[in-house]
Amino acid sequence: MSAEAFLATVHPGSTTLSPTREEVVGFDLEGRPVHWFVGGETYKRSLASEVFGRRTVGGARRRWRVEPYEAERLFERALSVARQAAARPDGLVVSDGAEALPARLARVLGWTTESLAGERERFLRVYQPVSILPPDQYQSLVLQASFGCSWNRCTFCTFYQDRPFRVRRPEEFRSHALGVRELLGAAAAGRPSVFLADGNALVLANSKLRHVFGVAAEVFPGKPVNAFVDVFSGEKKGAERWRELREWGLERVAIGVETGNDELLAWLNKPGGAAEAAEFVSTLKEAGLNVSVILMVGVGGRRFADAHVADSLALLGRLPLGAGDLVYLSPFVMQPGSVYAARAAESGVVPLDEATAALQHRELLAGAKARSGAAKVALYHIDEFVY
Repeated sequence: MSAEAFLATVHPGSTTLSPTREEVVGFDLEGRPVHWFVGGETYKRSLASEVFGRRTVGGARRRWRVEPYEAERLFERALSVARQAAARPDGLVVSDGAEALPARLARVLGWTTESLAGERERFLRVYQPVSILPPDQYQSLVLQASFGCSWNRCTFCTFYQDRPFRVRRPEEFRSHALGVRELLGAAAAGRPSVFLADGNALVLANSKLRHVFGVAAEVFPGKPVNAFVDVFSGEKKGAERWRELREWGLERVAIGVETGNDELLAWLNKPGGAAEAAEFVSTLKEAGLNVSVILMVGVGGRRFADAHVADSLALLGRLPLGAGDLVYLSPFVMQPGSVYAARAAESGVVPLDEATAALQHRELLAGAKARSGAAKVALYHIDEFVY
């Protein structure tokens, strides 16, 4: 195959075009560009038409928000690639789905740089900011059943400081779900699951969640539901309540455990301890749910480093994890202006340097793989999230 062969792939949930080895553009099922790989740099476009770039040089990761004029240039480049593909159908090497490609390209070419930029206004009519998702849910359909976090006092977290915790009224949630379906259009079919946002929507009583799950199943039928919940809130439901949610469509619960060291948890102002986390995960597994356990790498700096690793691995060894479960290791990012930053400065908690943080990651990774059975262990960079 020539190095200059024009490649096209029709995936179930996207279309990928590659005019050269140095350039790849991906489009969703509505025809909107969603990612580019150009000259060693990766770009991702959000539903709000914000574009973020990423490049790794010598092991160092750099991420930036692309200026609007540069984003429009990328939009035009993506459309140009699609026009080239449409103009030379006999010159394409189509690895899959050749019969569907013309319709996919026609949908792409229905967009302009102006209409793509205008998606931001449509997004803001449907969503408040979507702050964070677990990596396995980056391609999910986000439904904001609630806003913010009911606790919202962890010292390290700034995701929800700009919004008080609030639950959508039933009629408001239905309108929101219908708005999401309209915004996504055909692209909804390419998103495999629903994620209930924001920080801990599952804290709601099942009597309220019944409506939420019903609307999700009605508007997006057949898609499993996932969500965050914290140990403190989640353990208030017994196995029977969690089993009920599974019967309504809940598939996976993501839990920010952060560390197995109780002293560090208290220092982070995160309610619950290692014993509660172990009991809660056991309850979820008893209910037949998959879990994602999130641990932070480097949190607590030098003061807590040894205890953090030892106790976190000891906790993982107590959890009944298996195939379908996930353990995420998330490099800690100290947010300027956070309570954590102020507390660390006041009490002399020194952050780990790059080499020591990398060593702690290797220790946690090896230990997690040894203690987590058939569960998958993966990296979770919170700054790579784009919805």
